[in-house]
Amino acid sequence: MPHSEIPEPPETANPNAMNPHLDSAAFARSPSWWLLMMEWRAPLEAGAALAASPLLQMAPRGDGHPVLVFPGLAASDLSTLPLRRFLEGRNHVPYGWDQGMNFGPRAGVLAASLARVSELAERHARPVSLVGWSLGGVYARELAKLAPQLVRNVVTLGAPFNGNPKANHAWRLFEATSGVRIGAPTLYAALAETPPVPTTSVFSRSDGIVAWKCSLERALHPLAESVEVRASHLGLGLSPAAWYVIADRLAQPEGRWQRFHRDGWRALVYPDPARPE
Repeated sequence: MPHSEIPEPPETANPNAMNPHLDSAAFARSPSWWLLMMEWRAPLEAGAALAASPLLQMAPRGDGHPVLVFPGLAASDLSTLPLRRFLEGRNHVPYGWDQGMNFGPRAGVLAASLARVSELAERHARPVSLVGWSLGGVYARELAKLAPQLVRNVVTLGAPFNGNPKANHAWRLFEATSGVRIGAPTLYAALAETPPVPTTSVFSRSDGIVAWKCSLERALHPLAESVEVRASHLGLGLSPAAWYVIADRLAQPEGRWQRFHRDGWRALVYPDPARPE
């Protein structure tokens, strides 16, 4: 299967340098109850995506490569259908994860996901991009670590891969549905490691489910970035701003990844992720 080489990191980049925007206590708490209550706005964000359809037609078009989209906790492929339809319109070949409801990494889930990535890469004779919403983003990152030769890009939406594993309002549901207990330090240290492929984490400071700093790349890695949008957690996969980022990231030529830029009109839509709290 052909696969373009990922460019070598710049000499000046230090993949082990820590992101100065994070500190030991800053992402140890769940979002406030006020932010959690504000999650009701997700249906409005779905309406915004519909209203923004004409503008989203200006989003970059892809080259027809496959994209596997993972749903969040307690969600199914139905939740990612609007995003997949958008990606199809942007000249991608999107697929659902095809495992029903996402009840966490139960026995066989990651193995089946890896098999699906492999099958799609073989079918299309090219690497697959992985897009994951919340817990689905954690899957996408881990699969990229397991089989980087099969993965072209990773884009996550509000994925809790960093910091305190209980700094969210979903950990109890996760334990109840998956049967996995949260709290193994070595496991979560491994989750924070950046995949060896181009990786974009889309996050929102107004996320009412996951503490936003838990979705920031810990290391200043040359092939990873964090992009801020204004959205709820439940609305991230329906947000037109997030959709544009996904389309922009997936449309980049294979092997020539560049960071998302905020020049021109983008600065009005995408806040500077390095701004003070």
